Amino acid sequence: MKKVEVIIKPFKLDDVKEALSSIGVQGMTVTEVKGFGRQKGHKEIYRGAEYLVDFLPKIKVEMVVVSDLVDRIIEKVVTAARTGTIGDGKIFVTPVETVVRIRTGEKDADAI
Repeated sequence: MKKVEVIIKPFKLDDVKEALSSIGVQGMTVTEVKGFGRQKGHKEIYRGAEYLVDFLPKIKVEMVVVSDLVDRIIEKVVTAARTGTIGDGKIFVTPVETVVRIRTGEKDADAI
């Protein structure tokens, strides 16, 4: 099992959700986050004063899936989230040792 974390631009969430649903991803957690990388933020003017917006709004999508699905997930996310401009996001994949569904006590692949 693997945990896949995807950081994307907010307006790409629906495209990514549809792409993942089309390959059988049944659940995901979505969080509104802020961050910066190479994009570095931008300057804005508010009431005549210029200020730097360092942390830009992003969306973090997390899911735990069977290992066989990871390559297809990466492919679908890259296709759905890419705009071709800086700040499109990142994908992180990490191993998961154990998953337990609290309601039923199911473990590992049965709990996904």
